[in-house]
Amino acid sequence: MRIRSLGVIDDAVVELSPGFTAVTGETGAGKTMVVTSLGLLLGGRADAALVRIGARNAVVEGRIAVPEGSAAVVRAEEAGAELDEGTLLVSRTVSAEGRSRAHLGGRSVPVGLLAELADDLVAVHGQSDQQGLLKLSRQRQALDRYAGYAVAVPLGKYTEAYRRLRAVTAELEEITTRARERAQEADLLRFGLEEIAAVEPRAGEDAELAEEAGRLGHAEALASAAAVAHAALAGNPEDPEGVDAGTLVAGAQRALEAVRAHDPALAALTDRIGEVGILLRDVAGELAGYADDLDADPLRLAAVEERRAALTALTRKYGEDVAEVLAWAERSAARLTDLEGDDERIGELTAERDGLRNELGALAQELSQARAEAAERFAAAVTEELASLAMPHARVSFDIRQTEDPEGVEVNGRTVAYGPSGVDEVELLLAPHPGAPPRPIAKGASGGELSRVMLAVEVVFAGTDPVPTYLFDEVDAGVGGKAAVEIGRRLARLAKKAQVVVVTHLPQVAAFADRQLLVEKTNDGSVTRSGVKVLEGEDRVRELSRMLAGQEDSETARAHAEELLAAARADG
Repeated sequence: MRIRSLGVIDDAVVELSPGFTAVTGETGAGKTMVVTSLGLLLGGRADAALVRIGARNAVVEGRIAVPEGSAAVVRAEEAGAELDEGTLLVSRTVSAEGRSRAHLGGRSVPVGLLAELADDLVAVHGQSDQQGLLKLSRQRQALDRYAGYAVAVPLGKYTEAYRRLRAVTAELEEITTRARERAQEADLLRFGLEEIAAVEPRAGEDAELAEEAGRLGHAEALASAAAVAHAALAGNPEDPEGVDAGTLVAGAQRALEAVRAHDPALAALTDRIGEVGILLRDVAGELAGYADDLDADPLRLAAVEERRAALTALTRKYGEDVAEVLAWAERSAARLTDLEGDDERIGELTAERDGLRNELGALAQELSQARAEAAERFAAAVTEELASLAMPHARVSFDIRQTEDPEGVEVNGRTVAYGPSGVDEVELLLAPHPGAPPRPIAKGASGGELSRVMLAVEVVFAGTDPVPTYLFDEVDAGVGGKAAVEIGRRLARLAKKAQVVVVTHLPQVAAFADRQLLVEKTNDGSVTRSGVKVLEGEDRVRELSRMLAGQEDSETARAHAEELLAAARADG
Protein backbone atom coordinates (compact mmCIF):
# COMPACT_ATOMS: atom_id res chain seq x y z
CA MET A 1 0.00 0.00 0.00
CA ARG A 2 0.99 3.60 -0.55
CA ILE A 3 -0.50 6.01 1.98
CA ARG A 4 -0.47 9.78 1.53
CA SER A 5 -1.76 12.55 3.82
CA LEU A 6 -3.67 10.19 6.11
CA GLY A 7 -3.56 11.13 9.78
CA VAL A 8 0.06 11.38 10.94
CA ILE A 9 1.27 9.68 7.75
CA ASP A 10 2.62 12.14 5.19
CA ASP A 11 3.76 9.70 2.50
CA ALA A 12 4.64 6.08 3.20
CA VAL A 13 4.76 2.71 1.47
CA VAL A 14 3.77 -0.45 3.35
CA GLU A 15 4.86 -3.76 1.85
CA LEU A 16 3.02 -6.67 3.41
CA SER A 17 4.73 -9.98 2.86
CA PRO A 18 3.18 -13.43 2.49
CA GLY A 19 2.91 -15.23 5.81
CA PHE A 20 2.97 -13.28 9.08
CA THR A 21 3.69 -9.52 9.14
CA ALA A 22 3.89 -7.69 12.47
CA VAL A 23 3.47 -3.89 12.55
CA THR A 24 5.08 -2.27 15.60
CA GLY A 25 6.09 1.17 16.82
CA GLU A 26 5.66 3.61 19.67
CA THR A 27 2.18 4.50 20.84
CA GLY A 28 0.82 7.24 18.55
CA ALA A 29 3.36 6.54 15.83
CA GLY A 30 0.65 5.76 13.30
CA LYS A 31 0.35 1.97 13.40
CA THR A 32 -3.43 2.22 13.46
CA MET A 33 -3.31 4.33 10.29
CA VAL A 34 -2.05 1.21 8.51
CA VAL A 35 -5.22 -0.57 9.61
CA THR A 36 -7.32 2.45 8.69
CA SER A 37 -5.74 2.56 5.23
CA LEU A 38 -6.57 -1.05 4.57
CA GLY A 39 -10.08 -0.40 5.85
CA LEU A 40 -10.50 2.41 3.30
CA LEU A 41 -9.30 0.15 0.48
CA LEU A 42 -11.94 -2.34 1.59
CA GLY A 43 -14.83 0.11 1.45
CA GLY A 44 -14.68 1.44 5.01
CA ARG A 45 -16.41 4.67 5.99
CA ALA A 46 -14.61 7.83 4.90
CA ASP A 47 -14.09 10.63 7.43
CA ALA A 48 -12.75 14.08 6.65
CA ALA A 49 -10.95 13.99 10.03
CA LEU A 50 -8.62 11.34 8.55
CA VAL A 51 -7.14 13.86 6.09
CA ARG A 52 -3.84 15.26 7.27
CA ILE A 53 -4.09 18.91 8.33
CA GLY A 54 -3.18 21.19 5.44
CA ALA A 55 -3.73 18.53 2.76
CA ARG A 56 -6.47 18.68 0.13
CA ASN A 57 -7.15 14.95 0.32
CA ALA A 58 -5.88 11.64 1.61
CA VAL A 59 -5.04 8.87 -0.85
CA VAL A 60 -4.56 5.14 -0.27
CA GLU A 61 -3.44 2.93 -3.15
CA GLY A 62 -3.01 -0.82 -2.95
CA ARG A 63 -2.10 -3.82 -5.04
CA ILE A 64 -4.03 -6.92 -3.98
CA ALA A 65 -3.27 -10.41 -5.27
CA VAL A 66 -6.52 -12.23 -6.05
CA PRO A 67 -7.03 -15.96 -6.68
CA GLU A 68 -7.87 -16.67 -10.31
CA GLY A 69 -11.56 -17.44 -10.83
CA SER A 70 -12.50 -16.30 -7.31
CA ALA A 71 -15.76 -14.52 -6.55
CA ALA A 72 -13.81 -11.29 -6.06
CA VAL A 73 -12.30 -11.54 -9.55
CA VAL A 74 -15.67 -12.26 -11.14
CA ARG A 75 -17.31 -9.32 -9.37
CA ALA A 76 -14.44 -6.97 -10.25
CA GLU A 77 -14.50 -7.94 -13.93
CA GLU A 78 -18.28 -7.45 -14.02
CA ALA A 79 -17.63 -3.88 -12.87
CA GLY A 80 -15.18 -3.37 -15.76
CA ALA A 81 -11.99 -3.63 -13.71
CA GLU A 82 -8.86 -4.98 -15.38
CA LEU A 83 -6.44 -7.33 -13.64
CA ASP A 84 -2.69 -6.71 -13.80
CA GLU A 85 -0.91 -10.08 -13.75
CA GLY A 86 -3.22 -11.57 -11.16
CA THR A 87 -3.48 -8.44 -9.04
CA LEU A 88 -6.11 -5.75 -8.59
CA LEU A 89 -5.10 -2.10 -8.30
CA VAL A 90 -7.34 -0.38 -5.77
CA SER A 91 -7.36 3.28 -4.76
CA ARG A 92 -9.44 5.39 -2.42
CA THR A 93 -9.41 9.16 -2.15
CA VAL A 94 -10.96 11.14 0.72
CA SER A 95 -11.21 14.91 0.36
CA ALA A 96 -10.88 17.38 3.21
CA GLU A 97 -14.60 18.02 2.81
CA GLY A 98 -15.35 14.32 3.39
CA ARG A 99 -16.14 13.33 -0.20
CA SER A 100 -14.87 9.92 -1.23
CA ARG A 101 -13.95 8.30 -4.55
CA ALA A 102 -12.93 4.72 -5.33
CA HIS A 103 -11.14 3.14 -8.30
CA LEU A 104 -10.72 -0.55 -9.03
CA GLY A 105 -8.57 -1.92 -11.84
CA GLY A 106 -8.48 1.49 -13.54
CA ARG A 107 -12.26 2.04 -13.33
CA SER A 108 -14.21 4.39 -11.10
CA VAL A 109 -16.52 2.24 -8.98
CA PRO A 110 -18.99 2.73 -6.09
CA VAL A 111 -17.37 2.43 -2.67
CA GLY A 112 -19.90 -0.28 -1.87
CA LEU A 113 -18.25 -2.55 -4.45
CA LEU A 114 -15.00 -2.46 -2.48
CA ALA A 115 -16.94 -3.56 0.61
CA GLU A 116 -18.42 -6.47 -1.38
CA LEU A 117 -14.95 -7.61 -2.43
CA ALA A 118 -13.67 -7.30 1.14
CA ASP A 119 -15.88 -10.16 2.31
CA ASP A 120 -13.94 -12.53 0.04
CA LEU A 121 -10.48 -11.03 0.50
CA VAL A 122 -9.79 -9.88 4.06
CA ALA A 123 -11.04 -10.60 7.59
CA VAL A 124 -10.39 -7.53 9.78
CA HIS A 125 -10.47 -7.88 13.56
CA GLY A 126 -9.81 -5.26 16.17
CA GLN A 127 -10.83 -4.40 19.70
CA SER A 128 -14.20 -3.17 18.39
CA ASP A 129 -14.76 -6.61 16.85
CA GLN A 130 -14.14 -8.16 20.27
CA GLN A 131 -16.86 -5.96 21.68
CA GLY A 132 -19.08 -7.00 18.78
CA LEU A 133 -18.56 -10.64 19.73
CA LEU A 134 -20.23 -9.84 23.06
CA LYS A 135 -23.54 -9.23 21.28
CA LEU A 136 -25.86 -12.23 21.10
CA SER A 137 -26.73 -11.49 17.46
CA ARG A 138 -23.04 -11.60 16.50
CA GLN A 139 -22.59 -14.88 18.35
CA ARG A 140 -25.52 -16.39 16.45
CA GLN A 141 -24.08 -15.09 13.18
CA ALA A 142 -20.70 -16.64 14.03
CA LEU A 143 -22.32 -20.02 14.69
CA ASP A 144 -24.35 -19.82 11.47
CA ARG A 145 -21.24 -18.90 9.50
CA TYR A 146 -19.38 -21.88 10.93
CA ALA A 147 -22.28 -24.27 10.23
CA GLY A 148 -22.30 -23.36 6.53
CA TYR A 149 -24.90 -25.03 4.32
CA ALA A 150 -26.30 -27.09 7.20
CA VAL A 151 -27.80 -23.87 8.58
CA ALA A 152 -27.86 -21.68 5.45
CA VAL A 153 -30.32 -23.92 3.57
CA PRO A 154 -33.05 -24.16 6.27
CA LEU A 155 -32.41 -20.52 7.22
CA GLY A 156 -33.08 -19.45 3.61
CA LYS A 157 -36.36 -21.39 3.56
CA TYR A 158 -37.29 -20.03 6.99
CA THR A 159 -36.55 -16.43 5.95
CA GLU A 160 -38.73 -16.73 2.85
CA ALA A 161 -41.64 -18.18 4.86
CA TYR A 162 -41.15 -15.52 7.55
CA ARG A 163 -41.40 -12.69 5.03
CA ARG A 164 -44.55 -14.17 3.51
CA LEU A 165 -46.09 -14.59 6.96
CA ARG A 166 -45.33 -10.96 7.76
CA ALA A 167 -47.01 -9.84 4.54
CA VAL A 168 -50.09 -12.05 5.09
CA THR A 169 -50.42 -10.95 8.72
CA ALA A 170 -50.15 -7.28 7.76
CA GLU A 171 -52.85 -7.62 5.07
CA LEU A 172 -55.12 -9.54 7.43
CA GLU A 173 -54.63 -6.93 10.13
CA GLU A 174 -55.31 -4.13 7.65
CA ILE A 175 -58.57 -5.73 6.52
CA THR A 176 -59.85 -6.50 10.01
CA THR A 177 -58.80 -3.27 11.75
CA ARG A 178 -60.14 -1.12 8.93
CA ALA A 179 -63.39 -3.08 8.55
CA ARG A 180 -65.57 -0.07 9.44
CA GLU A 181 -63.71 2.24 7.06
CA ARG A 182 -63.89 -0.33 4.30
CA ALA A 183 -67.65 -0.81 4.89
CA GLN A 184 -68.17 2.96 4.65
CA GLU A 185 -66.14 3.05 1.46
CA ALA A 186 -68.22 0.21 0.02
CA ASP A 187 -71.48 2.08 0.81
CA LEU A 188 -70.23 5.21 -0.95
CA LEU A 189 -69.16 3.26 -4.00
CA ARG A 190 -72.42 1.35 -4.10
CA PHE A 191 -74.43 4.62 -3.92
CA GLY A 192 -72.39 6.16 -6.73
CA LEU A 193 -72.73 3.12 -8.97
CA GLU A 194 -76.49 2.98 -8.38
CA GLU A 195 -76.78 6.69 -9.20
CA ILE A 196 -74.88 6.23 -12.45
CA ALA A 197 -76.84 3.08 -13.32
CA ALA A 198 -80.13 4.97 -12.87
CA VAL A 199 -79.08 7.55 -15.46
CA GLU A 200 -77.50 5.01 -17.85
CA PRO A 201 -75.15 7.45 -19.63
CA ARG A 202 -73.60 6.59 -22.98
CA ALA A 203 -70.09 7.48 -24.03
CA GLY A 204 -70.18 10.78 -25.98
CA GLU A 205 -73.84 11.39 -25.14
CA ASP A 206 -73.13 14.71 -23.45
CA ALA A 207 -71.55 16.14 -26.62
CA GLU A 208 -74.43 14.89 -28.80
CA LEU A 209 -77.05 16.45 -26.51
CA ALA A 210 -75.21 19.76 -26.35
CA GLU A 211 -75.26 19.88 -30.15
CA GLU A 212 -78.95 19.02 -30.32
CA ALA A 213 -79.88 21.56 -27.65
CA GLY A 214 -78.10 24.29 -29.57
CA ARG A 215 -80.02 23.37 -32.74
CA LEU A 216 -83.45 23.19 -31.08
CA GLY A 217 -82.94 26.39 -29.11
CA HIS A 218 -82.24 28.38 -32.31
CA ALA A 219 -84.58 26.63 -34.75
CA GLU A 220 -86.34 29.78 -36.06
CA ALA A 221 -83.10 31.65 -36.67
CA LEU A 222 -81.60 28.64 -38.41
CA ALA A 223 -84.67 28.21 -40.68
CA SER A 224 -84.70 31.88 -41.61
CA ALA A 225 -80.99 31.89 -42.44
CA ALA A 226 -81.35 28.72 -44.56
CA ALA A 227 -84.24 30.28 -46.54
CA VAL A 228 -82.30 33.48 -47.27
CA ALA A 229 -79.27 31.47 -48.37
CA HIS A 230 -81.42 29.23 -50.59
CA ALA A 231 -82.98 32.28 -52.27
CA ALA A 232 -79.54 33.78 -52.92
CA LEU A 233 -78.35 30.61 -54.60
CA ALA A 234 -81.50 29.39 -56.43
CA GLY A 235 -83.82 32.38 -56.57
CA ASN A 236 -87.06 33.34 -54.80
CA PRO A 237 -90.35 32.07 -56.44
CA GLU A 238 -92.14 35.13 -55.12
CA ASP A 239 -89.66 37.41 -56.96
CA PRO A 240 -89.26 36.02 -60.52
CA GLU A 241 -87.29 39.12 -61.55
CA GLY A 242 -84.68 38.70 -58.83
CA VAL A 243 -81.13 37.74 -59.65
CA ASP A 244 -79.60 34.68 -57.91
CA ALA A 245 -76.16 33.08 -57.96
CA GLY A 246 -77.32 30.06 -59.95
CA THR A 247 -78.71 32.20 -62.79
CA LEU A 248 -75.54 34.34 -62.92
CA VAL A 249 -73.28 31.30 -63.06
CA ALA A 250 -75.40 29.70 -65.76
CA GLY A 251 -75.15 32.92 -67.82
CA ALA A 252 -71.40 32.95 -67.48
CA GLN A 253 -71.19 29.36 -68.67
CA ARG A 254 -73.39 30.02 -71.75
CA ALA A 255 -71.21 33.03 -72.71
CA LEU A 256 -68.09 30.92 -72.72
CA GLU A 257 -69.60 27.84 -74.39
CA ALA A 258 -69.91 29.77 -77.65
CA VAL A 259 -66.16 30.36 -77.96
CA ARG A 260 -64.55 27.55 -75.96
CA ALA A 261 -63.58 25.67 -79.08
CA HIS A 262 -61.06 28.37 -79.96
CA ASP A 263 -58.89 28.13 -76.85
CA PRO A 264 -58.26 25.05 -74.66
CA ALA A 265 -57.47 27.26 -71.65
CA LEU A 266 -60.87 28.96 -71.90
CA ALA A 267 -62.51 25.57 -72.33
CA ALA A 268 -60.98 24.44 -69.03
CA LEU A 269 -62.34 27.55 -67.30
CA THR A 270 -65.79 26.87 -68.81
CA ASP A 271 -65.75 23.36 -67.33
CA ARG A 272 -64.81 24.67 -63.91
CA ILE A 273 -67.71 27.17 -64.04
CA GLY A 274 -69.95 24.23 -64.86
CA GLU A 275 -68.70 22.44 -61.75
CA VAL A 276 -69.48 25.54 -59.70
CA GLY A 277 -73.01 25.55 -61.05
CA ILE A 278 -73.52 21.90 -60.10
CA LEU A 279 -72.16 22.56 -56.59
CA LEU A 280 -74.49 25.57 -56.20
CA ARG A 281 -77.53 23.50 -57.18
CA ASP A 282 -76.51 20.73 -54.72
CA VAL A 283 -76.06 23.18 -51.83
CA ALA A 284 -79.30 24.93 -52.68
CA GLY A 285 -81.12 21.58 -52.62
CA GLU A 286 -79.64 20.65 -49.25
CA LEU A 287 -80.59 24.06 -47.83
CA ALA A 288 -84.16 23.52 -48.95
CA GLY A 289 -84.21 20.07 -47.33
CA TYR A 290 -82.61 21.42 -44.12
CA ALA A 291 -85.25 24.12 -43.79
CA ASP A 292 -88.06 21.61 -44.40
CA ASP A 293 -86.65 19.13 -41.79
CA LEU A 294 -85.94 21.73 -39.13
CA ASP A 295 -88.54 21.41 -36.41
CA ALA A 296 -88.79 23.85 -33.51
CA ASP A 297 -90.12 21.29 -31.00
CA PRO A 298 -90.35 22.77 -27.48
CA LEU A 299 -91.12 19.38 -25.93
CA ARG A 300 -88.02 17.76 -27.43
CA LEU A 301 -85.94 20.73 -26.29
CA ALA A 302 -87.23 20.30 -22.74
CA ALA A 303 -86.44 16.59 -22.81
CA VAL A 304 -82.89 17.26 -24.03
CA GLU A 305 -82.26 19.85 -21.32
CA GLU A 306 -83.61 17.50 -18.66
CA ARG A 307 -81.26 14.73 -19.83
CA ARG A 308 -78.33 17.12 -19.88
CA ALA A 309 -79.13 18.16 -16.31
CA ALA A 310 -79.06 14.51 -15.22
CA LEU A 311 -75.66 14.00 -16.88
CA THR A 312 -74.33 17.23 -15.33
CA ALA A 313 -75.29 15.94 -11.88
CA LEU A 314 -73.05 12.93 -12.53
CA THR A 315 -70.11 14.89 -13.93
CA ARG A 316 -70.12 17.20 -10.91
CA LYS A 317 -69.40 14.18 -8.69
CA TYR A 318 -67.57 11.59 -10.73
CA GLY A 319 -65.67 13.20 -13.63
CA GLU A 320 -65.17 16.07 -16.04
CA ASP A 321 -67.36 14.45 -18.70
CA VAL A 322 -69.41 11.31 -19.30
CA ALA A 323 -66.32 9.35 -20.42
CA GLU A 324 -64.65 10.01 -17.04
CA VAL A 325 -67.87 9.12 -15.21
CA LEU A 326 -67.96 5.75 -16.98
CA ALA A 327 -64.25 5.19 -16.18
CA TRP A 328 -64.93 5.96 -12.50
CA ALA A 329 -67.80 3.48 -12.53
CA GLU A 330 -65.54 0.76 -13.98
CA ARG A 331 -62.83 1.32 -11.34
CA SER A 332 -65.34 1.55 -8.53
CA ALA A 333 -67.09 -1.66 -9.55
CA ALA A 334 -63.75 -3.50 -9.32
CA ARG A 335 -62.96 -1.92 -5.96
CA LEU A 336 -66.43 -2.75 -4.64
CA THR A 337 -65.97 -6.37 -5.66
CA ASP A 338 -62.73 -6.39 -3.68
CA LEU A 339 -64.36 -4.80 -0.62
CA GLU A 340 -67.41 -7.05 -0.74
CA GLY A 341 -65.06 -10.03 -0.81
CA ASP A 342 -63.51 -9.11 2.56
CA ASP A 343 -65.12 -11.96 4.45
CA GLU A 344 -63.94 -14.47 1.89
CA ARG A 345 -60.48 -12.86 1.78
CA ILE A 346 -60.23 -12.89 5.57
CA GLY A 347 -60.94 -16.63 5.50
CA GLU A 348 -58.28 -17.21 2.83
CA LEU A 349 -55.66 -15.11 4.63
CA THR A 350 -56.41 -16.73 7.99
CA ALA A 351 -55.95 -20.18 6.50
CA GLU A 352 -52.71 -19.12 4.79
CA ARG A 353 -51.41 -17.50 7.98
CA ASP A 354 -52.08 -20.63 10.04
CA GLY A 355 -50.42 -22.77 7.38
CA LEU A 356 -47.37 -20.50 7.29
CA ARG A 357 -47.08 -20.54 11.09
CA ASN A 358 -47.05 -24.33 11.05
CA GLU A 359 -44.48 -24.32 8.24
CA LEU A 360 -42.39 -21.74 10.12
CA GLY A 361 -42.48 -23.87 13.26
CA ALA A 362 -41.24 -26.92 11.36
CA LEU A 363 -38.46 -24.93 9.66
CA ALA A 364 -37.48 -23.31 12.97
CA GLN A 365 -37.17 -26.76 14.54
CA GLU A 366 -34.98 -27.94 11.67
CA LEU A 367 -32.88 -24.77 11.98
CA SER A 368 -32.48 -25.18 15.75
CA GLN A 369 -31.37 -28.79 15.30
CA ALA A 370 -28.77 -27.78 12.71
CA ARG A 371 -27.46 -25.05 15.03
CA ALA A 372 -27.27 -27.43 17.98
CA GLU A 373 -25.22 -29.93 15.98
CA ALA A 374 -22.91 -27.20 14.63
CA ALA A 375 -22.57 -25.66 18.13
CA GLU A 376 -21.08 -28.88 19.54
CA ARG A 377 -18.45 -29.02 16.80
CA PHE A 378 -17.75 -25.28 16.93
CA ALA A 379 -17.37 -25.25 20.74
CA ALA A 380 -15.07 -28.27 20.67
CA ALA A 381 -12.89 -26.69 17.96
CA VAL A 382 -12.63 -23.34 19.82
CA THR A 383 -11.88 -25.15 23.10
CA GLU A 384 -9.07 -27.03 21.38
CA GLU A 385 -7.66 -23.77 20.02
CA LEU A 386 -7.80 -22.17 23.46
CA ALA A 387 -5.59 -24.97 24.74
CA SER A 388 -2.99 -23.76 22.23
CA LEU A 389 -3.39 -20.22 23.53
CA ALA A 390 -2.36 -20.89 27.14
CA MET A 391 -5.90 -21.63 28.31
CA PRO A 392 -5.63 -25.42 28.57
CA HIS A 393 -8.45 -25.82 31.06
CA ALA A 394 -10.92 -23.43 29.44
CA ARG A 395 -14.12 -24.80 27.99
CA VAL A 396 -16.35 -23.05 25.48
CA SER A 397 -19.98 -24.01 24.95
CA PHE A 398 -23.16 -22.58 23.44
CA ASP A 399 -26.46 -21.98 25.17
CA ILE A 400 -29.20 -22.24 22.55
CA ARG A 401 -32.58 -21.36 24.04
CA GLN A 402 -36.04 -20.16 23.12
CA THR A 403 -38.45 -17.79 24.87
CA GLU A 404 -42.05 -18.75 25.58
CA ASP A 405 -44.52 -16.51 23.74
CA PRO A 406 -48.25 -17.23 23.34
CA GLU A 407 -48.17 -15.28 20.07
CA GLY A 408 -45.23 -17.28 18.72
CA VAL A 409 -44.92 -20.49 16.71
CA GLU A 410 -45.02 -24.05 17.95
CA VAL A 411 -41.68 -25.84 18.16
CA ASN A 412 -41.35 -29.22 19.90
CA GLY A 413 -44.68 -28.77 21.63
CA ARG A 414 -43.85 -25.26 22.93
CA THR A 415 -45.09 -21.91 21.66
CA VAL A 416 -42.03 -19.69 21.40
CA ALA A 417 -41.09 -16.25 20.13
CA TYR A 418 -39.75 -16.04 16.60
CA GLY A 419 -37.93 -13.51 14.44
CA PRO A 420 -36.30 -13.16 11.02
CA SER A 421 -33.46 -15.54 11.98
CA GLY A 422 -35.46 -18.23 13.74
CA VAL A 423 -36.53 -18.90 17.30
CA ASP A 424 -33.08 -19.33 18.85
CA GLU A 425 -31.16 -17.10 21.20
CA VAL A 426 -27.54 -18.16 20.88
CA GLU A 427 -25.05 -17.29 23.62
CA LEU A 428 -21.36 -18.21 23.81
CA LEU A 429 -20.33 -19.40 27.27
CA LEU A 430 -16.86 -19.73 28.75
CA ALA A 431 -15.67 -21.74 31.75
CA PRO A 432 -12.06 -20.47 32.12
CA HIS A 433 -10.95 -23.22 34.53
CA PRO A 434 -12.21 -26.52 35.99
CA GLY A 435 -14.99 -26.09 38.50
CA ALA A 436 -16.03 -22.69 37.12
CA PRO A 437 -19.59 -22.63 35.83
CA PRO A 438 -20.01 -21.68 32.17
CA ARG A 439 -20.83 -17.97 31.99
CA PRO A 440 -21.53 -15.61 29.08
CA ILE A 441 -18.21 -14.38 27.70
CA ALA A 442 -19.36 -10.81 28.37
CA LYS A 443 -19.28 -11.63 32.10
CA GLY A 444 -16.90 -14.57 32.36
CA ALA A 445 -13.93 -13.42 30.26
CA SER A 446 -11.24 -10.87 31.05
CA GLY A 447 -9.84 -8.65 28.32
CA GLY A 448 -6.97 -11.02 27.65
CA GLU A 449 -9.23 -14.06 27.67
CA LEU A 450 -11.64 -12.37 25.31
CA SER A 451 -8.76 -11.63 22.93
CA ARG A 452 -7.81 -15.28 22.90
CA VAL A 453 -11.40 -16.45 22.44
CA MET A 454 -11.68 -14.07 19.49
CA LEU A 455 -8.46 -15.40 17.97
CA ALA A 456 -9.53 -18.99 18.55
CA VAL A 457 -12.85 -18.35 16.83
CA GLU A 458 -11.07 -16.82 13.84
CA VAL A 459 -8.63 -19.72 13.60
CA VAL A 460 -11.55 -22.14 13.56
CA PHE A 461 -13.17 -20.08 10.81
CA ALA A 462 -9.93 -20.21 8.84
CA GLY A 463 -10.31 -23.97 8.61
CA THR A 464 -13.88 -23.87 7.35
CA ASP A 465 -14.39 -20.53 5.58
CA PRO A 466 -10.92 -19.22 4.71
CA VAL A 467 -10.07 -15.81 3.29
CA PRO A 468 -6.66 -14.89 1.82
CA THR A 469 -5.77 -12.25 4.45
CA TYR A 470 -6.38 -11.75 8.17
CA LEU A 471 -5.75 -8.41 9.88
CA PHE A 472 -5.62 -8.22 13.68
CA ASP A 473 -5.45 -4.77 15.26
CA GLU A 474 -4.12 -5.18 18.81
CA VAL A 475 -6.28 -8.26 19.26
CA ASP A 476 -3.66 -9.30 21.85
CA ALA A 477 -4.52 -6.39 24.15
CA GLY A 478 -4.59 -7.36 27.81
CA VAL A 479 -2.38 -10.40 27.23
CA GLY A 480 1.18 -10.96 28.36
CA GLY A 481 3.72 -13.56 29.40
CA LYS A 482 3.23 -17.14 28.32
CA ALA A 483 -0.19 -16.36 26.80
CA ALA A 484 1.44 -13.79 24.52
CA VAL A 485 3.96 -16.36 23.33
CA GLU A 486 1.19 -18.83 22.58
CA ILE A 487 -0.76 -16.17 20.65
CA GLY A 488 2.32 -15.44 18.56
CA ARG A 489 2.84 -19.15 17.91
CA ARG A 490 -0.82 -19.61 16.89
CA LEU A 491 -0.75 -16.60 14.56
CA ALA A 492 2.38 -18.04 12.93
CA ARG A 493 0.55 -21.32 12.34
CA LEU A 494 -2.44 -19.47 10.89
CA ALA A 495 -0.01 -17.64 8.58
CA LYS A 496 0.93 -20.95 6.97
CA LYS A 497 -2.58 -21.02 5.45
CA ALA A 498 -3.14 -17.31 4.82
CA GLN A 499 -1.55 -13.89 4.95
CA VAL A 500 -1.68 -12.55 8.51
CA VAL A 501 -1.07 -8.91 9.45
CA VAL A 502 -0.94 -8.02 13.15
CA VAL A 503 -0.63 -4.58 14.76
CA THR A 504 0.88 -5.35 18.15
CA HIS A 505 2.67 -3.96 21.21
CA LEU A 506 3.81 -7.40 22.34
CA PRO A 507 7.39 -8.49 21.52
CA GLN A 508 6.38 -12.12 22.17
CA VAL A 509 3.94 -11.85 19.25
CA ALA A 510 6.19 -9.80 16.96
CA ALA A 511 9.03 -12.30 17.35
CA PHE A 512 7.03 -14.96 15.52
CA ALA A 513 6.46 -12.73 12.44
CA ASP A 514 8.05 -13.54 9.10
CA ARG A 515 8.48 -9.80 8.57
CA GLN A 516 8.38 -6.95 11.06
CA LEU A 517 7.51 -3.41 10.00
CA LEU A 518 8.38 -0.42 12.18
CA VAL A 519 6.25 2.71 12.00
CA GLU A 520 8.08 5.76 13.39
CA LYS A 521 7.62 9.50 13.26
CA THR A 522 10.11 12.12 12.20
CA ASN A 523 10.99 15.07 14.40
CA ASP A 524 8.04 17.09 13.07
CA GLY A 525 5.57 14.42 14.17
CA SER A 526 4.80 12.96 10.73
CA VAL A 527 5.41 9.58 9.16
CA THR A 528 7.27 9.97 5.86
CA ARG A 529 8.25 7.54 3.12
CA SER A 530 11.19 6.38 5.25
CA GLY A 531 8.98 6.09 8.33
CA VAL A 532 7.69 2.59 7.56
CA LYS A 533 10.59 0.24 7.21
CA VAL A 534 11.30 -3.47 7.24
CA LEU A 535 13.33 -4.54 10.25
CA GLU A 536 16.05 -7.11 9.80
CA GLY A 537 18.96 -8.38 11.85
CA GLU A 538 20.23 -5.88 14.40
CA ASP A 539 17.39 -3.42 13.74
CA ARG A 540 14.80 -6.03 14.63
CA VAL A 541 16.62 -6.96 17.83
CA ARG A 542 16.73 -3.25 18.82
CA GLU A 543 12.96 -2.84 18.23
CA LEU A 544 12.10 -5.97 20.21
CA SER A 545 14.39 -4.69 22.99
CA ARG A 546 12.48 -1.41 23.04
CA MET A 547 9.18 -3.28 23.18
CA LEU A 548 10.47 -5.43 26.04
CA ALA A 549 12.15 -2.86 28.24
CA GLY A 550 11.66 0.54 26.64
CA GLN A 551 15.42 0.66 26.06
CA GLU A 552 16.94 -0.31 22.73
CA ASP A 553 20.47 -0.69 24.12
CA SER A 554 19.74 -2.65 27.29
CA GLU A 555 21.95 -5.75 27.21
CA THR A 556 19.39 -7.73 29.20
CA ALA A 557 16.58 -6.68 26.85
CA ARG A 558 18.75 -7.50 23.83
CA ALA A 559 19.50 -10.93 25.17
CA HIS A 560 15.82 -11.54 25.81
CA ALA A 561 14.93 -10.28 22.31
CA GLU A 562 17.46 -12.60 20.70
CA GLU A 563 16.11 -15.46 22.81
CA LEU A 564 12.55 -14.69 21.63
CA LEU A 565 13.61 -14.67 17.98
CA ALA A 566 15.55 -17.91 18.37
CA ALA A 567 12.62 -19.63 20.08
CA ALA A 568 10.24 -18.43 17.35
CA ARG A 569 12.54 -19.68 14.59
CA ALA A 570 12.94 -23.03 16.34
CA ASP A 571 9.18 -23.36 16.66
CA GLY A 572 8.71 -22.60 12.96
